[in-house]
Amino acid sequence: MKKLAISIGDLNGIGLEIALRAHDEVKKHCKPIYCINETMLTWGSSLLGIDIPKDFIIHPCGENFEILPGISTKDAGASSFSSFKQAVQLALEKKVVGVVTLPINKESWSKAGIKFKGHTDALASMIDSETIMMLGCDKLFTILFTHHIPLKDVSKTIKKKALVKFFLDIYNFLHVENIAVLGFNPHAGDNGVIGDEDIKIKKAIKKANKKLDKSVFKGPLVPDTAFTQNNMQNFTYYICMYHDQGLIPLKTLYFDESINVSLNKSVIRTSVDHGTAFDKAYKDKKPSIVSYINAVIEAIKLSNSH
Repeated sequence: MKKLAISIGDLNGIGLEIALRAHDEVKKHCKPIYCINETMLTWGSSLLGIDIPKDFIIHPCGENFEILPGISTKDAGASSFSSFKQAVQLALEKKVVGVVTLPINKESWSKAGIKFKGHTDALASMIDSETIMMLGCDKLFTILFTHHIPLKDVSKTIKKKALVKFFLDIYNFLHVENIAVLGFNPHAGDNGVIGDEDIKIKKAIKKANKKLDKSVFKGPLVPDTAFTQNNMQNFTYYICMYHDQGLIPLKTLYFDESINVSLNKSVIRTSVDHGTAFDKAYKDKKPSIVSYINAVIEAIKLSNSH
């Protein structure tokens, strides 16, 4: 059975509980290797009142610190980053086929002096490769052209050359034959009446399809109707120009099911598409494990196609 490295996430959040509760289901799909040291695992499981499964294999990493449920701390940030680095290293050394990440807290990373905003840009730096963020489930995947940047900066990133490369990279990663591309402005710009960004998107679509010698990319679709029932009968994959353009419809429709996927040339990485849920951590509220299980399944699926 294929091995996956599991980055345990912020230990002040719900990541460890999800890992422990989901273990029996996860091992049906892969052999999980959990990146956490034995002391922290023991402390965390004791706080949760959950026994550690006998076949819960760990790859020790990170320093010991006091778990403070539901609180953002420097130590928890450093620990979650250490777990992620170790998981990626196992993948780079080909000891696992991919990495699945449980949620980190961005404020905790900041307190720990970590310069990255999240897993996606951290991974890109670790493997020295561009990484594309895709989020969703088997019913709907949204692919983000820009990630965590201010809305006022999105317009200046929309350039024909960059879009063409982005489109072709997506096709080479996914080999999907029918992908919708959203416009940027209301009404997809009304042929330049409302901004010229959509004209650039249209030209990029045309050039990418010409290079592929087939009509893979469709659009630009008018953003406010792109996710109607009729359109979603035709498309599963949507390229979105900015973060909330893709995340609002996805989380409205499939909040519990969706996952995060980092598309790149080196390391398969999938993740839950939810946060640390500090309000639920260590309170016996039994967080959903659906997103985590889907992330594991998708990581194995991607490993089979690479």
